Amino acid sequence: MTRTTPTPATSARTSPNERWTPGSIPDQSGRLAVVTGANSGIGYVTARELARRGAHVVLACRNHERAEEAIERLRAEVPHARAEQRLLDLGDLASVRRFAEGWPHDRLDLLVNNAGIAMVPFSRTADGFESQFGVNHLGTFALTGLLLPRLLAAPHPRVVTVSSEGQRFARFDLDNLDAERGYRTLFAYIQSKRANLYFATELQRRADAAGLPLRSMAVAPGLTRTNVLTGGANSARSRTHAALVRLLLRTAFRPTPEGARTSLYAATVPDLPGGSYVVPDGPLQLRGEPVLRSRERALQDTATAHRLWTLSERLTGVPYPIPAQKSRRPSGHA
Repeated sequence: MTRTTPTPATSARTSPNERWTPGSIPDQSGRLAVVTGANSGIGYVTARELARRGAHVVLACRNHERAEEAIERLRAEVPHARAEQRLLDLGDLASVRRFAEGWPHDRLDLLVNNAGIAMVPFSRTADGFESQFGVNHLGTFALTGLLLPRLLAAPHPRVVTVSSEGQRFARFDLDNLDAERGYRTLFAYIQSKRANLYFATELQRRADAAGLPLRSMAVAPGLTRTNVLTGGANSARSRTHAALVRLLLRTAFRPTPEGARTSLYAATVPDLPGGSYVVPDGPLQLRGEPVLRSRERALQDTATAHRLWTLSERLTGVPYPIPAQKSRRPSGHA
């Protein structure tokens, strides 16, 4: 693929009285992006809006048929879209390696780590990890590390990792990340989402220490209607459970495009600093306008983030070719 430098764009920031929408996204022409889990939900909306603004988007999906359907739907909604699909299963490190090793382009400007599972019954990934920790964190960690050389070949690389507002309630236990001492569905989910936040901020610290131009962001989408609570492993639950979840989604959760706004904001605002955490500005971060959030204990907990990083490199077998910071002040566990 011929290398194309993205066109410089003006800031997408808006005044405090102006609502930020996908229409605020600056021109993305010349930008090559990967969105994981892009066949539905927040991932699909993220991919569609990036394509609408001119980006070449790769939909990284686990299922070929659903990916093809998503591509067809995207091209119907955005006729000029430049989009392709490639298979990726974050619950299988061999699949992650195949995706990275088979990358057909000379660079990668934007990686949106969107794919994940939520509050599923206990199971193990292909590599034997508890599924929520294995898919949401370890798969994301491995994919980003394996694609890092492609990202660093871009002039202004950016990584956006989708965490959750629920991570604030996690009691992060490094000794029980893989359900070594029992499995609680909600606990495992919010712990994996805290891991996403630790990963995103530690990636930025390491990029800064190495003098790399990479910018790593984390986002929380707020309560959003997607199939993450009803699809995948959750589809095997009882009909009563499915009906209750659908009722909850209709009454308490906001439309999918609203939930995608924090991802799109983090992915496209030109002057957004690396290490940003973008959340909805409403009560409990459940809904509202994209805003930067700096008062999260996890953002300052460099000691836990460092330990998780070291553990993740060992578990995935994916070392990152960037150094840790030379000095750290331990800040304890969150």
